[in-house]
Amino acid sequence: MSTFPNTPLLSADKLYQLLASRFTNGYKKLKDIPSPTLLKNSKKAAERIAKAIINKERITLIGDYDVDGVTSTSIMVLFFREINYPLTAIIPNRFCDGYGINANVLQRVEADLVLTVDNGITAVEAAEICKERGIDLIITDHHTPSQNLPDAYAIVNPKLPDCTYPFKEICGAQVAWLLLGAVKKELELDIDMRQYLDLVALAVIADVMPLYDVNRAIVQEGLKQMMLSQRPSSIIIRDFLNKQTISSEDIAFAIAPRINSAGRLEDASIALEFLTASTIEKAAKQFEILNDLNNIRKATEADTTENACLHVNENDKIIVVAGENWHEGVVGIVASRLVSRFKKPAIVFNIHEGVAKGSARSVGEVDIFSLIHTQRELLEKFGGHKMAAGLSLHISNLELFKSAINKEAQKVDPNDFIPQEAILGELEGDAINFELLNILEKFEPYGEGNPRPRFLINNAELLHVKLFGADKSHSRLGIRLKPFDRQTIEIVAFRQVLEVPEDKKITCSYTVSKNVFNGKTSIQLMLDNIYH
Repeated sequence: MSTFPNTPLLSADKLYQLLASRFTNGYKKLKDIPSPTLLKNSKKAAERIAKAIINKERITLIGDYDVDGVTSTSIMVLFFREINYPLTAIIPNRFCDGYGINANVLQRVEADLVLTVDNGITAVEAAEICKERGIDLIITDHHTPSQNLPDAYAIVNPKLPDCTYPFKEICGAQVAWLLLGAVKKELELDIDMRQYLDLVALAVIADVMPLYDVNRAIVQEGLKQMMLSQRPSSIIIRDFLNKQTISSEDIAFAIAPRINSAGRLEDASIALEFLTASTIEKAAKQFEILNDLNNIRKATEADTTENACLHVNENDKIIVVAGENWHEGVVGIVASRLVSRFKKPAIVFNIHEGVAKGSARSVGEVDIFSLIHTQRELLEKFGGHKMAAGLSLHISNLELFKSAINKEAQKVDPNDFIPQEAILGELEGDAINFELLNILEKFEPYGEGNPRPRFLINNAELLHVKLFGADKSHSRLGIRLKPFDRQTIEIVAFRQVLEVPEDKKITCSYTVSKNVFNGKTSIQLMLDNIYH
């Protein structure tokens, strides 16, 4: 009996129609990016920054340690460097300082004006401290505001209830970039803001923003920019990837984790110095450190994931697990791994000195931020958005939180829990050709909101599995789709050692991509999932 009885057989035309239907509002170009003036308070904030520059005031920037925060900080640092104005940039250390602008960080700030990027929307206490010290505070953020807003000089955030910016799903780097566009206008500067698009694209992809509307245009242009930019960090990224074109998946799976590893394991300044390096030698040195940290991160994460799985109650709607001295820097990735494995939202806590600090990741249409918000009385701190959040609570409230959030999750529509990356359909063997590749390339970049199409192979004959690579850790599968097909297709499974099952049958999903090797272009089928 078929596991997938209703999967359609796709022709090239049908596939084109399915992918085009994702963009019913049409395709946006860079010129369609809404004006920064539509961001509430952007003019007030830009005027204040311009005044500080003109009057030679002390300006301090406070960022965040994830990719979006580091990238936002980098764009600001590079902009101020270009206008030759001193800017003190601080990215709080996850372990010593905690998240974002806070009392700890403000102890070492001497400034007339403080700016935040990718944080600050919940920093009520920090805003009070700035006010007491006579410091003007401008918050730029994209996280969901709570009802109690900080008393800052200006808050620039598309998610403010009365903000008229037409596209809300932008990341912290986009908010920072748009605000700098307004500053450029105030000061009548001759600066091409497009030079930062490679960095903006990096943040959009890494922060899992939906790749439609203006985000799609930004990522398309940003990836092109990355191939051309003479910024040392972009040159090193190109060198490392060694590809004719860079895809959003290259950024998501190869570059973002390396940049993230600095803030997760040590200090985000390592990544900031990479992105803003003024020489190739400096960028190469920093990237080498990031590479090493990423290898440590992978080992730590694998170990913690294995441990976390032992604590999972599969009957819960929301997975909530906690461990003493799990590495705080990897709990977010572990949450993502649990989501992939159990197809449910997951919250993973590290317990240290009586406090549980955690990261949440969601699935399908489940708004994890809103669910956490229902338990705000139990929490010490929390923030985030629909698909991801950070939170902390006293361990005495942990079990109560776990049962309460699961009770709340019972009210969520069960369909919201279904992962969105649905299989599009089946392809005949002769439909896997360069026309198919051309259609798929038309709808790039793929990512959140525009997932790369996944196709089904249902109950086909698995002829052989050949292992390859220096350590024979990858598999090449030879498959006959229909009993009397003359041709066979080949699917590659990286980092998986597979065997031919006894019945020699396979049901799996796969993706199609272009492979360029030694100047020769071929179609590569990549294993996505095996269904038993």
